[in-house]
Parts: sequence; C-alpha cells; structure tokens
Amino acid sequence: MATLPISLCMCIKVVQEYERAVIFRLGRLRKGGAKGPGIFFVIPCIDTYKKVDLRTVSFDVPPQEVLSRDSVTVTVDAVVYYRVSNPTMATNNVEDYSHSTHLLGATTLRNVLGTKCLAEILSEREQIAHWMETTLDEATDPWGVKVERVEIKDVRLPVQLQRAMAAEAEAAREARAKVIAAEGEQKASRALKEASDIISESPSSLQLRYLQTLNSISAEKNSTIIFPVPMDFLAHMIKRD
Repeated sequence: MATLPISLCMCIKVVQEYERAVIFRLGRLRKGGAKGPGIFFVIPCIDTYKKVDLRTVSFDVPPQEVLSRDSVTVTVDAVVYYRVSNPTMATNNVEDYSHSTHLLGATTLRNVLGTKCLAEILSEREQIAHWMETTLDEATDPWGVKVERVEIKDVRLPVQLQRAMAAEAEAAREARAKVIAAEGEQKASRALKEASDIISESPSSLQLRYLQTLNSISAEKNSTIIFPVPMDFLAHMIKRD
C-alpha cells in the first residue's frame, strides 16, 4: 500500500496514435503483438518494451557514382519513402531497420543503374524508380518495413561529357536546319518553274507582272529611278538578234 502510487506510475505506459509498443517479458515476446495506441501496463523489473514509430520516413540516398552499361560515369541520388508495417518483425528480425534500409537503398540504386545505358538513365527515370521500389519492398518485407515510394532526384554527368553532348546536339540542329533550307529551296524552285511556264503561255500575264513589280517599287520611299521599256520593243529586239 505504501508504494502503490509509485508502482502505478511505473506500471502505466502510454504510446501515441502513430506509435506501437513491443513488450518483452523476461526476454520473451509477449503474445498479442504490439500494444497501443493508448494506455498499456507493464510489470516493473520484469517487462521491457520498445516504441516503434509507424509514420512514413524519408531519407536521401547519398549520391552514387555509377558506371553505366555503356561505360559512362554518372552520379545519381534518390529519395526513399518507407514506413514500418509490422512493429514486431521490425524489432525482432533486424537489429536496426532504419540503418539497414538506408544501406539497402544505396546498394539497390547502384545495382539498378549498373544495368542501364546512359540514354535509358536519362529518359526512363520513372521506370527505374518503380523497379527500385519493387526491389526494396521485396527485400525489406521480412523486416516489417514497407517501401512506399522511390524518386530519382538528379543525374549529374561529367563536364567533358556535357560539352560533348551539347556539341553533338548543336551539330544535329544545324544539320536539320540545312536539310529544311534545302527542301525550301527545292520547293521554291519548283514553284518558280511552274509560274514561268504559266506566264510563258500568255504574254499579257508577263506585262501584268511587270507592271505589278513597278507598282511595288514605286510604293517604297527610295531614290530609285526606273526607265520603263515596252515589252514589245524588247521582243522585237530579240527577234532581230
């Protein structure tokens, strides 16, 4: 009776809504699984317990320098989101589930990227992230850990490779521009040929085109002096030659 208030304080424990308590009695796991949330009771000097947080945790995978399948060195970092799905397994099956998940995330990132080419790493980030998520989830399932999401943050290339890729892209753009310009010249020459064929069929259309050219020149404010020559006179001179 004398130690009852102190005993109650030592026996009554409380865990939050997002926490669970794994209780061991004389070193053996108590039946019924993890306790909580709310109040639970322990026997002083006999029971020990460990709190496990069930909230989602995120961590940055340290930048990994990886040699891709086509022998290009790239530096990639990622973010992993996970949570504890089974507190009992997370306490009993692995010494430190958080540290183990960190190491496994870095190793998995290196293993996955080592099987990809540079073009695949740059263009297939979502597929690589999904593959990493599946691989990590399968590996951490015996630990009571659920990997919810993996995101590739950044892919950094060597400076020399960036310059080479920029030069290659610029050369490709110039080549496409030259091809487009050549196609435009070809279409323009065909259109001019068709227009000349139509004008040659009707001499009056040539005269109208001549007058239209004079009108466009005179509309501009310049100091150009034009001496019109009749088209019939030119035709007569050509015939005499």
